[in-house]
Amino acid sequence: MDRGTVGSAQSGRLLVEVREEGSSAVVTPVGELDHHTADLLREPLEECLTKGFSRLVVDCSRLEFCDSTGLNVLLGARLKAEAAGGGVHLAGMQPVVARVFEITGAEAVFTVHDTLEDALADGSAGSG
Repeated sequence: MDRGTVGSAQSGRLLVEVREEGSSAVVTPVGELDHHTADLLREPLEECLTKGFSRLVVDCSRLEFCDSTGLNVLLGARLKAEAAGGGVHLAGMQPVVARVFEITGAEAVFTVHDTLEDALADGSAGSG
């Protein structure tokens, strides 16, 4: 576990790592995000917002699958983050996950970055 990790949750199919990176909370789901694992992502996202992080960066580079339930978790976090003056940034989406966002039109309501580094650089530039 890297030193920056402040928490994690795990089931058989999803591990969620959370770490602080400047003014952003970086949430990294690893595995499959679906009806059975959605709460494992919802809880850390809500915890980050409760701690005062209104800018959430979700590193999707190790997310292998996302269904509509997972999408709804991210949309819910986005609404709460925007109400707090921030937002949810998605980074490094795999093609299979990006396709879900494309088909549903959800990609239009998120700030999507090619890489985690791009998402973090965007935040440090103050255009959040």
